[in-house]
Amino acid sequence: MATFSPDALRRGLSPATQRALAAAVLALTALGLLVAVVMMVAQSNAARDDALRREQHSYDIMVLTRSLDASLARSEAALGRYVVNGDRKVGTIYYDEWRRAMSQLRQLDKLVGEQADQVKLVRQLERLANERDKELTAAASFANVGKGWYAIGMFNKAGESPNVAAISATLESIAANERARLGVRSEATFFSAERANGFATLLSVLGLVLMGLAILLGWLAAAAAAQRAHAAEQAEAEADRASQLEAAVAERTRELREANDRLREESETRVRAEAQLAQAQKMEAVGQLTGGIAHDFNNMLAVVVGGLDLARRKIAQRPAEAGVHLDGAMEGADRAAALTRRLLSFARAEPLLPDAVLPAKLVAGMNVLLDRTLGERVTVHVDTAGAHWPIWADAHQLENAILNLAVNARDAMEGAGRLDISVADITVAAGDPADVKPGDYVRISVADTGCGMSPQVLARAFEPFFTTKPVGKGTGLGLSQIFGFVRQSHGDVRVDSEVGKGTTISLYLPRYHGVAAERNDAVADRTARPKVGALSILLVEDDPRVQASTRAGLTELGHIVRACASGEEALAMLSEDGGVDLVLTDVMMPGMTGPELVGSIGRDYPDIAVLFVTGYVGEAGQSDDFAGYEVLRKPFTIAALGNAVARAIDRRGKPPTSQAA
Repeated sequence: MATFSPDALRRGLSPATQRALAAAVLALTALGLLVAVVMMVAQSNAARDDALRREQHSYDIMVLTRSLDASLARSEAALGRYVVNGDRKVGTIYYDEWRRAMSQLRQLDKLVGEQADQVKLVRQLERLANERDKELTAAASFANVGKGWYAIGMFNKAGESPNVAAISATLESIAANERARLGVRSEATFFSAERANGFATLLSVLGLVLMGLAILLGWLAAAAAAQRAHAAEQAEAEADRASQLEAAVAERTRELREANDRLREESETRVRAEAQLAQAQKMEAVGQLTGGIAHDFNNMLAVVVGGLDLARRKIAQRPAEAGVHLDGAMEGADRAAALTRRLLSFARAEPLLPDAVLPAKLVAGMNVLLDRTLGERVTVHVDTAGAHWPIWADAHQLENAILNLAVNARDAMEGAGRLDISVADITVAAGDPADVKPGDYVRISVADTGCGMSPQVLARAFEPFFTTKPVGKGTGLGLSQIFGFVRQSHGDVRVDSEVGKGTTISLYLPRYHGVAAERNDAVADRTARPKVGALSILLVEDDPRVQASTRAGLTELGHIVRACASGEEALAMLSEDGGVDLVLTDVMMPGMTGPELVGSIGRDYPDIAVLFVTGYVGEAGQSDDFAGYEVLRKPFTIAALGNAVARAIDRRGKPPTSQAA
């Protein structure tokens, strides 16, 4: 069987055929190389285009984060101007800028796509934006209804929110992630361009080889020339494209720099506006408070000083007339003390002493007090049939609030008319017209048939020192005090009024799920003389004049009194002689405070009764520190002191009550 080898095959062919065959092999090889290089060039170009698109995508996200931050800043700046000047056009700017910011946030959500880390940050940003929207909407809502005072307060509070820094940090994190990706993508673009250039060089070399083969094969040379021309056109197009990309990058960099400059300028403007707003708010509050206090206290001090001066002149020759003047001075002092308590309640510096209270029983027990206060020309109708739930509140403050509403109603009816007080258990559902947080409440409503309030007066009804009464007839703290008390009790207040038809003020107090005490001290007869025998009392008071006055009053009531000026001295005296029935202590004292002293006494001397006496608690304690103890507020009369001592002795040995969860 014959065999063939390549050498034998070549020997059987002519040289021309061999050259032709070799040329054909070279042509096929070159063609194969050409095809391979063209495919690699195409792949390199596609990779470069993809890298450029990704790079452009990172630029878009970075620009959008800056635009979103700028929109949020412009929105808050517009809201700041709106709550200050109340201009609706400025309010519209705030809403427009906020909607633009939310639209940019949705665009940012679309741009991040499948990037898991960016999607997480965008979700966080959406949550922070929603919380920020609620904070700013509160200020805008008050501004929309003309309550600039509350709008400024809410805007100032919103400015201190941690969400501001959180939003800026989240935006910066998104931009930082994209900057990191941009670096990687720029590097990928560079390597793709280098690879494409390498393949272009290889393609040029192959073109030269094809030109050499064109001497043997003309058609192959023509094809190689066409391929080379095509490659040159592509290179030129790529060069033009690279130039355009560089110009676009430079333009975008310039825009980012300008946007950054604008943001810095707007931030500085906002800081200055916030500082001016805070100063204006501070000065307005101080001016209004100082003016109201000075006016009312001057009137009351005029009565006190004038009465005492006249009494001093008359006491030797006309004792009867001196007594009249002393009664007038005492009335002025009582009014000053009442104003002080209202100021403390309004400032929330006077602690509440809450307990489980049956509001129906409390209101029913106020009939005599209301009749004596309002006069015979006001018909009082009380309806408590629909009330059975207890509440957790300060019974004294609640009684004062109802009495204050009744007096306001009497003045609105000019001393004659019908006053309806109703107490009812209600359940407020979501979307209720009363616009109260859903839940179980006891509603206490006071309705009169008086002149009613206009919308302008109704909008300012709860402002401090705002009153429609003549000069000297009201302080303007009544409704604001009631509003503060109800809010401290976690409730709400609603007012319905119409000019000429009367006013209804409703207090919504949350239901207490525990059991109310059977005895209600808030409606006890405060004029009854306490029936207690002589007691051994330890008086702790750092002010020498107050100590002397209180000691004289206790001695007048028949008690045996020992006094000291600090908690440390009191503990030392108790350690020497513990035979004490009652410790009467001030709250604010140097060194050991009253609650701290009582805490030590409760551990070592559990059988000793305690009576707190205070004019201003401040930071010395919270309401829980006084739970289970009697509290007497300064100034006080000897009768009030005697009643407080009797109630403190009655409380001895009873465990303190706390609010159920």
